[in-house]
Amino acid sequence: MYSRFAELLQERKLTAYRVAQATNISTSTLSDWKRGRSIPKVDKLQKIADFFGVPVTFFIPDGTVDD
Repeated sequence: MYSRFAELLQERKLTAYRVAQATNISTSTLSDWKRGRSIPKVDKLQKIADFFGVPVTFFIPDGTVDD
């Protein structure tokens, strides 16, 4: 999931901090996703998808999401 998120950050010249502020998701949560310590819950993933204007499925190639 995080690799797809990182792609969008790079394409749109944004930082994870900026996305965290805009979506009200903590930077520590994003960091946990990046390090593989946790996987995103659907509600948080939806916020990020909405922010970028992409479908949630953009981030879920293998269906690994917690409800």
